[in-house]
Amino acid sequence: MVGRTLALLLARERLRVGLVAPAPPGAAAGTGDVRAYALNLKSKNLLESLRCWPDALHATEVLAMQVKGDAGGEVNFSAAELKVPGLTWIVDVPVLEAQLAEAVRFQPQIELLDAPQPAALTVICEGKASSTRAEFGIGFDVTPYPQRAIAARLACESPHAQTARQWFSEGEILAFLPMAGPQGNSVAIVWSVQEGRAQALLEESPAEFCQKLEAVSQDCLGKLTLISERSAWPLQMARADRWTGICAGKAWALAGDAAHNVHPLAGQGLNLGLSDVTALAAVLHEREYWRPVGDEKLLRRYERSRKAEVGAMAATMDGLQQLFSQHGAPWQAVRNWGMNGFERSGLIKQWVARQAIGF
Repeated sequence: MVGRTLALLLARERLRVGLVAPAPPGAAAGTGDVRAYALNLKSKNLLESLRCWPDALHATEVLAMQVKGDAGGEVNFSAAELKVPGLTWIVDVPVLEAQLAEAVRFQPQIELLDAPQPAALTVICEGKASSTRAEFGIGFDVTPYPQRAIAARLACESPHAQTARQWFSEGEILAFLPMAGPQGNSVAIVWSVQEGRAQALLEESPAEFCQKLEAVSQDCLGKLTLISERSAWPLQMARADRWTGICAGKAWALAGDAAHNVHPLAGQGLNLGLSDVTALAAVLHEREYWRPVGDEKLLRRYERSRKAEVGAMAATMDGLQQLFSQHGAPWQAVRNWGMNGFERSGLIKQWVARQAIGF
């Protein structure tokens, strides 16, 4: 998604783009792709400008968020209180991938390639397991978390009321993301669980799996029914040691998960990747007329412009993950006291919320 978005942005600048990418897995029926992403207003505006924003059924506007700790801590956000159109939008990944692929197909400045070709600039958007990044000799510093994320789709007895919900419980994090439009009664889940019990949860019967979810979610949406396969992946914090450079005379840059990974607890991963390509496209658009797109100093502008935001987000997500993974009464008291203090912080809470949702 990050690579296709960048290709469309650069094509809009009348640059010729070669795109090396497989067909999106969600474009074919029966692939079982259960991913959903929370996209902020900045990402929404970007995709709308490319005419790739899904309809309301596949991009559900979130009007409220509820975050609950493990000992009475609670934080709530409301779009009405913040005077914003929505806190975030929960986007069905296969639908968004298909729309981006369709837009690429009709853009004459983009040529679909089976293999890389010589180019003034190569941008690597392959994700955290990028093979091209390794070929360019770029270091990738990985800090694994002792957790796996489990994703699935659920039908709920009660409608979600356009509310995203999250629970921190016994070192694990469960998120319910509203799906299927304003009146929907289905959710996508991301459940970050301890590595040692992830496989058991994946192998449980649908009924047993849903019973555990009902317990953690305090039956907030009534009886739950599993309506998809379950998928899982390991969690990590990671960052490339360089995001741009010249290798054997060829200019390159990284964007998205190929450059950085953060914990998914705040749903900011794809937002960061889309901000990367927005910044790169802007740097190339604003370059001096005599600089080629592969100019090393030009690419360093992009790297500097992104490292501060990504570093701050990664540090924040890592700090929260570490705080909520600690066991023991003192840690529990501190984090829940902090949540309740933040809930009452007024302007600080409003400022943090507006930053997160892209204002």
